[in-house]
Amino acid sequence: MAGVRLDKPWRALTAANVAGLAGELGVYQLADGEGTVIRIGYAGGRSLFGLRSELQAALAAGGGASQFRTEVTAGYMSRYDELLMVHVADFGSLPEGNADDARRRLGRLTPG
Repeated sequence: MAGVRLDKPWRALTAANVAGLAGELGVYQLADGEGTVIRIGYAGGRSLFGLRSELQAALAAGGGASQFRTEVTAGYMSRYDELLMVHVADFGSLPEGNADDARRRLGRLTPG
């Protein structure tokens, strides 16, 4: 399954980098300094300014994230679920910041 993982380069989670994002729908990953994904999220129709709003909230909340990467997509819910499934396939569990999603009914992926 080539292309299933979000493998875009990491960007520093700073106010300037987040302010430069467009107000588009999509998914994002937050990581610590070593590149360990600590949260997967999405900016959907209820996100006032899309990815920018969601990442501004993440920046304000703290939580140990120092990096982010995004993917613009109108199919943000399907892609969000896909990224969660890939993480579970790779690491055996959801990222720590997605503990509330444990009740979410996810399928299984076997990424190559």
